[in-house]
Amino acid sequence: MELQFLFFFFPGIFKPLSLLLFIISLITILFKARSRSQKNLPPGPWKLPFLGSIHHLVVGSDKPYVTLRNLARRHGPLMHLKLGERSTIVVSSSEVAKQVFKTHDLIFAQRPNLLCAEIFLYNSSEVAFSPYGIRWRHLRKLCTLQLFSPKRVKSFQSIREAEVRKMVRDISTNIGRAVNLWEKIYAMTFVIVTRAAFGDSCKDQEAFILAVKEMVRMVRVQGFCVNDMFPSQKWLPLITGERRRFEEIHRNCDTLLQKFIDDSKSGDGEEGDHQSLLYDLLNLRDHSGSEEARLTINNAKSVILDVFIAGTETSSTLLQYAILELLRNPKLLRRAQEEARQVFKKQGYVNEEELEKLKYMKAVLKETLRLHPPLPLLVPRESSEICEISGYTIPPKTQTFVNAWAIGRDTNCWERAEEFLPERFLDSDEIDFKGSNFELIPFGAGRRICPGITLALANVELPLANLLFHFDWKLPLSGHATLDENLSAIPISYHHTASSILQSR
Repeated sequence: MELQFLFFFFPGIFKPLSLLLFIISLITILFKARSRSQKNLPPGPWKLPFLGSIHHLVVGSDKPYVTLRNLARRHGPLMHLKLGERSTIVVSSSEVAKQVFKTHDLIFAQRPNLLCAEIFLYNSSEVAFSPYGIRWRHLRKLCTLQLFSPKRVKSFQSIREAEVRKMVRDISTNIGRAVNLWEKIYAMTFVIVTRAAFGDSCKDQEAFILAVKEMVRMVRVQGFCVNDMFPSQKWLPLITGERRRFEEIHRNCDTLLQKFIDDSKSGDGEEGDHQSLLYDLLNLRDHSGSEEARLTINNAKSVILDVFIAGTETSSTLLQYAILELLRNPKLLRRAQEEARQVFKKQGYVNEEELEKLKYMKAVLKETLRLHPPLPLLVPRESSEICEISGYTIPPKTQTFVNAWAIGRDTNCWERAEEFLPERFLDSDEIDFKGSNFELIPFGAGRRICPGITLALANVELPLANLLFHFDWKLPLSGHATLDENLSAIPISYHHTASSILQSR
């Protein structure tokens, strides 16, 4: 059985040279593990030599967050795993999450070194994976106060409205036929982010979107790629080909990004390009302060990639799940439609300024974020020093996963936790998802909470309101009442009929 696991993770490991390297590495790792044994670690499942707890992820669900939730039910909400060489804890309750994000927030403000972030994000020189320190604090401040501030997000309103209108018109040409809604939502989201990032004269938009989509696909594995589990074994990326694939994708993106930057500096393009995030970053770079906080070209490139990686598939996945859950609950769908049509009936179109009146739609989005957080396992953290959580000792450099998906379905926090009930939020405005309520943390919490929440919500609320206002949706006649939860990877089609005359301004 152990041999099968090794072959699964290392398909080239049985070549003579690879086998020799493997044996040497195994002996080294076992010796180090024996000499570093820690007492009073949190409980966890049984471990294999060399692999540690990896086999539990292989034989469990194809969704790691589900497997980790099932393991946590047996071993507790603070669970210890050994993922190859990495000592790892998994947090599956709001009480433990509060200790990580609030009590020991500074200790867990660091990120582990991950191969994808090192290569894709210019040695982790952006906000999400950047090492905690002066440069990260400066980047974070720029993102919060300037790049993703409410005023800046509002400045992209015309882009959102134009692209959502295009999607609505496109859908309306398919009246009476099935439409691949996921495909249209995905395409719309990418175009909105691309126009906001680069302006309207981006000549290589399609090529860049294809490159970023491939990057996003590779990033999905987060901390579960082989190289990240065995960071001391420098030969592994050569065997698995991970580094080579990452670097090839990165080169494609970097070539296009550099072209966009050169065009921006040369003054080519349209006047609207001066309203883009790239223009802001280049301008901030020229006027940044101390040398330690000074932005580099790589900082600008990596922040732009952050926007795409964190703000495209996540937003479109959230929107998709909201529609899917409403389709599974026709009464709730009708209530959301009636609210949207009542608010926008007189003007005949959805106005972004009036979205605040859609209380039920906002409750739908909160409930969707509870059941289907776009990033079920939040971006991993790492402890910078020894600390104690729930009576257990957490050593330094311990990788930490917070299972937001499991916390959102915790029966200790939520009544009828597995049911889609937006009403639970109608009279509970105090429960928000911006980091102060640890039972609902789809964007994280503490110092490293996602700085782009306002932008993400704006890119979801307007499209959802339009889809509710203009169309009556239903599942295909062949109907799949049981919907797979990994819907971000497969196309879903629905029949629809127009519910109102499509109007444009």
